[in-house]
Amino acid sequence: MAEKTINLRGLKCPLPALRVRKALSGLKAGDELTAECTDPLTEIDIPNLINQTGDDLLETVRGDKLWSYRIRKR
Repeated sequence: MAEKTINLRGLKCPLPALRVRKALSGLKAGDELTAECTDPLTEIDIPNLINQTGDDLLETVRGDKLWSYRIRKR
């Protein structure tokens, strides 16, 4: 199992979701991706994307102006 973190801070919709989709396409089943975002719209976009791709959203951490999503590739 590999773990990858991508920094999407400062990017606005739809770029964070597009970059997460691209990063997931390069992973193998069981690999985990952590996406760090500052766009509040990712609270809607990332879960919807994961619903479409069929991957697992393991954890969402909301900090002060930072959202972190941990995703497992299926």
